[in-house]
Amino acid sequence: MLEMNEYVRVLQKLYSKSLILESPTDFHPVLRFYFTDAIAHIDYTLSTLAYNYMSPRNIMTMEYMRWRLDEEKVGDRVHFPGFINWLKEKQPEKYEALPMLWTGVYDNDDPAQYRSFRIVLNPDDKKAIPAEHLSTFIDEFFDPKFIKLLYNTSSLARLFDEYVQSRSA
Repeated sequence: MLEMNEYVRVLQKLYSKSLILESPTDFHPVLRFYFTDAIAHIDYTLSTLAYNYMSPRNIMTMEYMRWRLDEEKVGDRVHFPGFINWLKEKQPEKYEALPMLWTGVYDNDDPAQYRSFRIVLNPDDKKAIPAEHLSTFIDEFFDPKFIKLLYNTSSLARLFDEYVQSRSA
């Protein structure tokens, strides 16, 4: 491991988080997938900035990331990007309550994306994503108000199911 740089500290912040007081098995399956996926992208981005690119840690994470490419096409998961854009137009208050990473990566009008599994906010900017941004992403995904939106019974989960049903009809 490299010296304790700012990315290692943010990675430690990520690993100090816990869902011990939550019931992830009760999360909506698609929202749970994209929650876990976002955390994996945060982890991978931080790890590539904190550790040697070819460290065993990064190699293992790359294997997960390759697997998830196919998994995001399974079942109703394929509707998630469209759902984010639909929320922006039809339910702006729900859209605004979502983590920046989701609204950035899946909003058709935002240049943010996952590129080679890393989070890239602006494809034209060649600088590393600032550690503070990654720290903010972690805070948003582990905010108790957001976590409540992941449950099957939440308003967000119901909206997603309604969105998918309207696309299937």
